[in-house]
Formats: sequence, structure tokens, C-alpha cells
Amino acid sequence: MTSLVLDSGGLSRLAESGRNRAQLAATLALAATWPPVVPTVVLAESLSGRPRTDAAVNRVLKWCAVVEEVSEPLARRAGVLRALAGRGSAVDALVVATAEPGGTVLTGDIDDLSALANHADNVTITRV
Repeated sequence: MTSLVLDSGGLSRLAESGRNRAQLAATLALAATWPPVVPTVVLAESLSGRPRTDAAVNRVLKWCAVVEEVSEPLARRAGVLRALAGRGSAVDALVVATAEPGGTVLTGDIDDLSALANHADNVTITRV
């Protein structure tokens, strides 16, 4: 089964209010990539601790499968991807490694994630 993984940009985009969010969520649900996966390291980039600004992200997280553990093999794989790509943050690399094999990452930062995905096992990067 192909997974859909959200980085902080993908999570923020889904958290935006309005009709586009609902349309995007419906499209993703029909594509059988639901629920999206969110590694907990993405929460560190997406949440501020301010209830007013975090409310929309928290609503989206209720739809998601939050991955609470970064295993040693996953962390090692992310390190390899970063070294091979020569760019991207540790969080970006963990997001791409989480999507392996055959998953899709929704992001606002296609440059770094695409560089990482070029060395990953069949990971697609999609801008939202």
C-alpha cells in the first residue's frame, strides 16, 4: 500500500481554511492514500504551542496517522539519504525515509525533498 507522508509544508497546507482544503482532502481520500502519515518530528516544525495558531494543525492531525517513533534503522536511512543528496534537513530526510518504498510526500519545499527522493526507493514528491 502506498503511503502519503506530510512534511510541515504539507501539514500547513491542509490546515489552511477554505474550500481548497476540503477538496484536497477529498481527492487524497479517493486516491486511497488516506490517512496521511505525519512523523512526530514534523510536529516540531509545525506547532508553536500557541492554541490559536495551532488549532488548525491540530484539527488536521486528527485525520492523520502520527508516527511516534523514529527507529534506529529509519534514522540511519535518513542519514544515508542526507549524505547522498548533500542537502536537506534531518526532518526532511526522515520524512522521505518514512515514505519509502513507493510513497508520496506532500510538501511546499520540493527542492530539498526532491534531492533526497532522488536517492530513495520510489518516493514521489508533490508540491501542495
